Amino acid sequence: MADIDRVADQALDTGLTVAVAESLTCGLLASTIGKAHDAGTWFAGGVIAYQTPTKESVLGLAEGTDPVSPESAEQLARGVRTLMDADVAVSVTGVGGPGSEGGHAAGTVYVGWCADGTTGNRLLTLSGEPEEILEASVEAAVAALLDLTSR
Repeated sequence: MADIDRVADQALDTGLTVAVAESLTCGLLASTIGKAHDAGTWFAGGVIAYQTPTKESVLGLAEGTDPVSPESAEQLARGVRTLMDADVAVSVTGVGGPGSEGGHAAGTVYVGWCADGTTGNRLLTLSGEPEEILEASVEAAVAALLDLTSR
């Protein structure tokens, strides 16, 4: 069984709702989640915030925060959880490549999460073509959701 199917099962079993905020994955995470069974029951929705001003105005990213940072990942997860009134939220922010951006190498990705008022993050150092980096980022975010929904 794929991880997203396990997330769906756990969310349905516990009654949890899930939300996502994504930057570099630009909708791929929400699309992956939306393909899971009964997503309309447990997936509250997501926000694609590619530009920093959007992250600030929609998701509450503090002005001046590096968009590719642990702080950003946590703030985005907290912001989308609040916006969507969800129980659990994850975020993905980073540099998909092919080149570096803002002093961060391609493949520098942070997955953030927020649940039960606590936040956290994980740094991923990925390699490969942009498509591979995006796919690995989505997989890591789904793995974080799996962990959060199984608590």
